[in-house]
Amino acid sequence: MADTVIGIDSSTTSTKAIAWDASGKNIAEGSIPLSTFSPVMGYYEQNAEDWWNSAAGALKKITQKINNESIRGLAISNQRETFVGLDNKGNPVRPAIIWLDERCKCIVDKFAGIVGDDRIHQLTGKPKDYAPVVYRLAWMKEKENHLFRKVSRFCDVHAYLVYKLTGQFRTSWASADPMGIFDLERKTWSEDILKHLDISPDQLPVPYSPGTIIGHVTQQASELTGLKAGTPVIAGGGDGQAAGLGVNALTGERAYLNLGTAVVSGSFVSKYIVDKAFRTMASCSDKGYYCETSLRAGTFLIDWFLQKVLRSDPGQKGKTYDDLDKEAKNIPIGSEGLMVLPYWNAVMNPWWDPDSRGCMVGFSSGHHRGHIYRAILEGIAMEQSLSASLVEKVTGTKIKEFAVIGGGAKNKLWRQTFADACDKAILSMETDEASSLGAGIAAVVGVGWFNSFNKAAANMVHVKGITEPIPGNVSLFRDLLPRYRKIYPAIRSI
Repeated sequence: MADTVIGIDSSTTSTKAIAWDASGKNIAEGSIPLSTFSPVMGYYEQNAEDWWNSAAGALKKITQKINNESIRGLAISNQRETFVGLDNKGNPVRPAIIWLDERCKCIVDKFAGIVGDDRIHQLTGKPKDYAPVVYRLAWMKEKENHLFRKVSRFCDVHAYLVYKLTGQFRTSWASADPMGIFDLERKTWSEDILKHLDISPDQLPVPYSPGTIIGHVTQQASELTGLKAGTPVIAGGGDGQAAGLGVNALTGERAYLNLGTAVVSGSFVSKYIVDKAFRTMASCSDKGYYCETSLRAGTFLIDWFLQKVLRSDPGQKGKTYDDLDKEAKNIPIGSEGLMVLPYWNAVMNPWWDPDSRGCMVGFSSGHHRGHIYRAILEGIAMEQSLSASLVEKVTGTKIKEFAVIGGGAKNKLWRQTFADACDKAILSMETDEASSLGAGIAAVVGVGWFNSFNKAAANMVHVKGITEPIPGNVSLFRDLLPRYRKIYPAIRSI
């Protein structure tokens, strides 16, 4: 049997482990679901023990299919902006607070005012927003101080899984980074920020470059996972940056575009830059950064339309999508005057407005559900077009193509709409599991199969198809974009 490495993708909803060979072929996989609970509206939590049980179970499924002697190493891709606090025995002091959580909104302005929001942005690459963990830590310190004081170690998901696999308290630059307490240019925890949280760097995992061996599977972890004791564990990174590596977006000309619950895109730069047009993230390779844009309403907004407006039968979801696609294809670009501003869950770049709201503009009696569906797709695509143009302006690099992943990437109408609105080629990838593949690429570099991330990605990443922009459609979107751009400033004060 061919030698393999494992890429673990510990996402919000499941943990998937995939064994990859040196050509990027999926040899075996296993997946275990994860549960999220919401004790109060706006609060979203998970049990950290479930991360480990899910990962161990997914790994066990692989080792039941292939000989563990063929597994040469593994690396982790993890859900970002999520943390857990451990006591001095390594047990969680409370459930983990995950990236969806909004409880810290009440403290963002206060904490940013103490440290300086521009200072936080310059150090961490993150404009003021409730997403980074730093504000959840500030919330915990103020609102749950009795638990905060019990914490011996603060862990991102990557660090927690590495700890359970190896017994070592270590993480990746590209997993530490989304915490919002990491000096991104110096690649170290920011004492300038930590002192305002009463957290010592010793309470945080030691950060390493992606592709570095940071531990080996213990005997105890071996018994739970089926992995051979001593198997190397390599630093991976956050799922967004890992996806960038997993589609070979290692130059600024190819950006990754995740058409998932949120729409997240990243463009590679070699030097550290910050701007409110994006948030700066550490690359999941050993150098460089991603200028990452995010819209908190991707497939989420489509699902909202189906469930809350159309009241469609969940069992008929696939058919409803097909019917809507057919209706939308017969409606001209511009949805006959209907436009959607897709800020259902506030807006990040470029406005960074947590109080913003979405809207639909331009209704007439002739509009029906197909118009609304098409207008939603167009609004999301035009938002991405504007985001990409701002990134290009700041970086000075023209994005030529988007490598798309996520649920929306499977939809032909979505792909064509994004190609036309953004005037970019849309690449469909051979695998949908870009984050796991990105972790796999970090692993092969770590075990020495390739001497660079670029060579590893070139060998393991494959394009399945290309959707080219249609010139006539591009022209129509160019006429629409100036009108779309006016909507948010016009309603902001309402």
